[in-house]
Amino acid sequence: MASPADRKQEQREAFRADDPAGGPLTTDQGVEVDHTDDSLAAGERGPTLMEDFHFREKLTRFDHERIPERVVHARGAGAYGYFEPYESCAEFTRAAFLQDPAVRTPVFVRFSTVQGPKGSADTVRDVRGFATKFYTSEGNYDLVGNNFPVFFIQDGVKFPDFVHAVKPEPHNDIPTGASAHDTLWDFVSLQPETLHAIMWLMSDRAIPRSYRMMQGFGVHTFRFVNADGKGTFVKFHWKPRLGVHSLVWDEAQECQGRDPDFNRRDLWDAIEAGEYPEWELGVQLVPEEDEFAFDFDLLDPTKIIPEEQVPVRPIGRMVLDRNPENFFAETEQVAFHTANVVPGIDFTNDPLLQARNFSYLDTQLIRLGGPNFSQLPVNRPVAPVRNNQRDGYHQSAIHSGTNYFPNSLGGGCPAHAGAGGSAYTHYAERVDGHKIRRRSPSFQDHYSQPAMFWNSMADWEKQHIVEAFRFELGKVGAMTVRARTVEHLAKVDGELAVQVARGVGVPEPAAAEAASKSASPALSLESLRGDGSIRTRQIAVLVTDGVDAEQITSVRERLAAEGAVVEALAATDGTITGSDGETYTVDRALPTVASVLYDAVLLPGGPVGTPPTAADPDAVRFVRDAYRHGKPVGALGSGVGVLSALEPEGLRLSTEFQRVVADQGVVTDTSPGPASEEFLNAFVDVIAAHRHWGRGPVRR
Repeated sequence: MASPADRKQEQREAFRADDPAGGPLTTDQGVEVDHTDDSLAAGERGPTLMEDFHFREKLTRFDHERIPERVVHARGAGAYGYFEPYESCAEFTRAAFLQDPAVRTPVFVRFSTVQGPKGSADTVRDVRGFATKFYTSEGNYDLVGNNFPVFFIQDGVKFPDFVHAVKPEPHNDIPTGASAHDTLWDFVSLQPETLHAIMWLMSDRAIPRSYRMMQGFGVHTFRFVNADGKGTFVKFHWKPRLGVHSLVWDEAQECQGRDPDFNRRDLWDAIEAGEYPEWELGVQLVPEEDEFAFDFDLLDPTKIIPEEQVPVRPIGRMVLDRNPENFFAETEQVAFHTANVVPGIDFTNDPLLQARNFSYLDTQLIRLGGPNFSQLPVNRPVAPVRNNQRDGYHQSAIHSGTNYFPNSLGGGCPAHAGAGGSAYTHYAERVDGHKIRRRSPSFQDHYSQPAMFWNSMADWEKQHIVEAFRFELGKVGAMTVRARTVEHLAKVDGELAVQVARGVGVPEPAAAEAASKSASPALSLESLRGDGSIRTRQIAVLVTDGVDAEQITSVRERLAAEGAVVEALAATDGTITGSDGETYTVDRALPTVASVLYDAVLLPGGPVGTPPTAADPDAVRFVRDAYRHGKPVGALGSGVGVLSALEPEGLRLSTEFQRVVADQGVVTDTSPGPASEEFLNAFVDVIAAHRHWGRGPVRR
């Protein structure tokens, strides 16, 4: 008798006998297609040609798959602000908003996750969108980027395939907001060009602590053009003033249950509190004569320019200082488009960028109900709009006069802008080549930069990457997919592949030489800790009746002066009575929160630690989780007893002979009375460092 699995396989085979998918790939019109990995282009590195009907049909169908939710980047948060340059950038671009430091350009920024729908959680392992709309005097400029500097594919014709693979599987619509499933990893194992972005996805960059502590990148190589028509290749970087910080996977998963809006709430609350997030805009500039000076292709969106080769030049700063009034009207209806550029900024022949220039507009036409979405307030430019476009769905303007050019009845208006003036002029570039579907050989190295990324990581970052691969591939049912992925990892780094193989139950690959021995220290989170500020860090203080009031007051005052947000947590809401007999308000009850929602924890002296075994179990669990997640911990007086009760391996604590001890991000002082200046300084320092890795386990 056949097993259920065998019967299911027989049903599949019977179905496939009549399934069109069993034959050659065709267009919607039944025309057979012999190649779907590259767009039709004018030469191997030339621009994509609009006559590529397979490309246009494939992208159009993909763009229209979801109504009305975005196909990707469905879940997001937005804010308004301004951008100001540090100095004139006229040397390399004529863009007006990059000329005068005294001129502030309004902006709207939308942050987003990519894979999940609107109802998914914020803290999933995913790429984050970082899209900025500049309302410049010359028209809207959209810098549409991500928090990774590279993408998963090289040619936009593969974009529908990649997104289909990473989205929930078609037969059961599972999983939501996650990449740990068969179809994504099947795609990855068959497309090694994905490996560089996959390394970023498996790193802690994929689970940011906050949008305010997240880098942004333009991904593609664009082109600056100055007033003389001279071009310069450019890559864009956003660097947060607060540093780049991430969650760890265990707490990211708990955040999904405790607060699925963790990142969106954080952004909103910070702006409402007047703690305006800030980023510095930097650029990597490459003279056109150096286009081929690298061991990779500048047009390849799966590659970075190491900062050690081309330093990032800061050119301005952006501040977000206003939340939207209405989520739907603004954040949901904002429309970004990579082709929204202004004079002085132009494209390159990056084949993925060419596809995005087609796809975004096509998507917005259906998602926002027609061609007039640019008239919505959040999309409306501050520059005057004068053209002959008319009518269509949701037309809000009342036009008069003629609607064609040239005309005499309307006085010839609107007329062409004068040559050499402020009009947009496309960069003059010679383009010639055979019409082919073939990628340049300069795009074929898929392993060197993933290896460089791995080599650049600190030991704790490498361990997190291994654990991420084990988790993700451990969710994959097809062992062949697991094994094939590990084989590719072996070409990146042998030790990485061996560690992953041991965790997912596939044979360890044969030893192979690493694809690259180079490293870029700028890629490690160790080098991106920010300016040392602890502004907006969330600090939990565990309190109960009889707690040392002097200690709480001294710590609160110092941390508040540093810009941190301090909350008192107790077993129940309401108030507690301090050691001075005064009543103190409890901000939150312990059962309603968890350590994953905070950046550090303080245990003041008082009954909470006397004796240690009498401590609240919720408090003990709170401290244990914070400790194992590498978070800063402070303890004063008898509060040190809670820590010692956990019996942390190898941790030095305060003693009668050594009052203030700072060890592995834990600061303790058994002295009675207000916290000393020495303790407070040490506690602020460990909070500024964000995480402290390498701690031994707790025994209880």
